[in-house]
Formats: sequence, structure tokens, C-alpha cells
Amino acid sequence: MAKQDFIPVVINGATGKMGREVVKAVAQAPDMNLMGAIATSPEHQGKDAGELAGLSEPLEVPITNQLEPMLGYVAGERQMQPGVMVDFTHPDSIYDNIRSAIAYGIRPVVGTTGLSPEQIQDLADFAEKASTGCLIIPNFSIGMVLLQQAAVTASKYFDHVEIIELHHNQKADAPSGTAIQTAQMLAEMGKTFNPPVVEETEKIKGARGSQALDGIRIHSIRLPGLIAHQEVIFGAPGEIYTLRHDTSDRACYMPGVLLAIRKVLQLKSLVYGLEKIL
Repeated sequence: MAKQDFIPVVINGATGKMGREVVKAVAQAPDMNLMGAIATSPEHQGKDAGELAGLSEPLEVPITNQLEPMLGYVAGERQMQPGVMVDFTHPDSIYDNIRSAIAYGIRPVVGTTGLSPEQIQDLADFAEKASTGCLIIPNFSIGMVLLQQAAVTASKYFDHVEIIELHHNQKADAPSGTAIQTAQMLAEMGKTFNPPVVEETEKIKGARGSQALDGIRIHSIRLPGLIAHQEVIFGAPGEIYTLRHDTSDRACYMPGVLLAIRKVLQLKSLVYGLEKIL
């Protein structure tokens, strides 16, 4: 494969825990070319992205904090494939990052959560006008997709359900985007869950978690030692049905990330959720 046939990739948030895994995965993918690595941390500026990611040899891709100049550079290169920006940054910056990428004709693949429904709709309108593919993926794990599908099936037979999501204590947003997406998928079943059987009183505000859609509650836990975990617990008289997904290594997300990089090139609009491209 000639170099110009490779998929040009820019990784935004390249020095974070997920970003470093993406650097390794893209560098080892036979059809991708890592062209840029973005991070805002001053101590990482100018350092080699491959060395920071723990690769045995440098990639000769220096860390820079200049996202838009990098997007412009990739857009201006004569490549057979359009460029892709993979973003694992922060909820405060993700909306602007996506708009910038689309404006340059770079396809965003986004793992950062925290966008509001209004922001997602605005980005969807912008991507459609630009005829530019964009993927927003709350969770890149195949196992999580399977859990969500099992939860949707179970929701046909259970009227009571609650969601517990557990993440490391450096996660900035709560509830997680995955938990919100799971609640949305259950709400699409068209039924109201958890019909009240008693008038509840919270002695401490938030004790019953956050109220999501159609009566579904989400409980968020943040502790060091965790990575990313989710339970969906269904209840009925005499039985409990629990679905749980546990992450022990961020490498589990990389097959989904690489799939999204390849699939986003085929899209002309925004798509939300890994299950839509499997």
C-alpha cells in the first residue's frame, strides 16, 4: 500500500490514558498513518508521541498543542483518503474540537463524552450540511454493545430497572455517556419503568441517583482503581437479573476505535453509537 493510500489520522488528547492506547493502535494499523498528536500539557510539548505511548521506537510525530494548524495541514495534504481526527479530550472542549474538524473536512471520531443533546443535534446539522462523516461513540467496547442489546431485550419483560456506572476518579462528567445512552435505548422501548409503589423521600439529595428517561435512575461511582464498568439491574417479584460489563485494560476499546476510523470515511453525516456501524 502506497503511503498516500493510508488513512491520515490526528489524535487529539494523545498523552491521556486513552490517547496513548490510540497512538499505539494507529501506529500498528497497516492502513493508517499517524500524522499528528495533540495535547495541551506543557510538559509533553515536542516529545515523541510513540515514546510517550510506550512504543519501542519513536514515531517521529511530536506532540503539539496546535489543533487547528494540524487540521489545516492534514486537510491540505494530497491524500487518497480524507483525514480523521480521533478525540479523547475533555467535555469542555469537545464541541469546538468537532466543529473545527468538520470545518476543515476532517472526519471526527469522538470518544469524549459530556455533549448535551442540543450540542449533538447542532453538530449533526453542521456535519450534514458539510456532507462530512462524524462518529460520536460513548463506548468503543464490543462487550458494552452486547450488554446494551441484552438490556433492550430484557426490558421487554421487566418493568423495574436501574443503572450503575463506575469509573476512575479522573473522569470529568457524570453520568457517563455510556450510561445515558443505555437509558436512552431502554426508553425507546416506549414504556415507563419503575412505577412507584411508595412515596419516596430522599434524606440526602441524590441518594436515589439521577432521574434519566422514563423513570430510569442512574447511579455514578468515581474511585481510583476503577477503569470503566456498568451494571444494568432488572428486578421483578422473586428475582433479580443483572447485566455487567467490566473493563480491565483500555486495549479492549482499540478494535472499536480502528473500526470507527475506517467506517467514518464512508459516512456523510453524524452517527451516534458503535452499534450503528457494526
